[in-house]
Amino acid sequence: MKTRAHVFVRGTVHGVFFRSETRNEARKRGVKGWVRNLPDGRVEAIFEGEETSVKALVEFCGRGPLGAIVTGVEVRWEDYEGEFDTFEMRH
Repeated sequence: MKTRAHVFVRGTVHGVFFRSETRNEARKRGVKGWVRNLPDGRVEAIFEGEETSVKALVEFCGRGPLGAIVTGVEVRWEDYEGEFDTFEMRH
């Protein structure tokens, strides 16, 4: 079953390669969508793909890459739209 997650990550998540590591993890799992830094210090992402892969990526966001200190993850589960061809970092 395919699903979509809209994710917001709080903590020390800028300047620790969070976006690039999230992109790498998404591509390994075949998840499509995007990730970007927000001006308020959070990271925002949209993940679309198989439910198990999307859930694994949400779990990754709860840890983040080495150097990240995640203090919270907000996940909004949404209906799968299939609007993405790849996974990209946005600026």
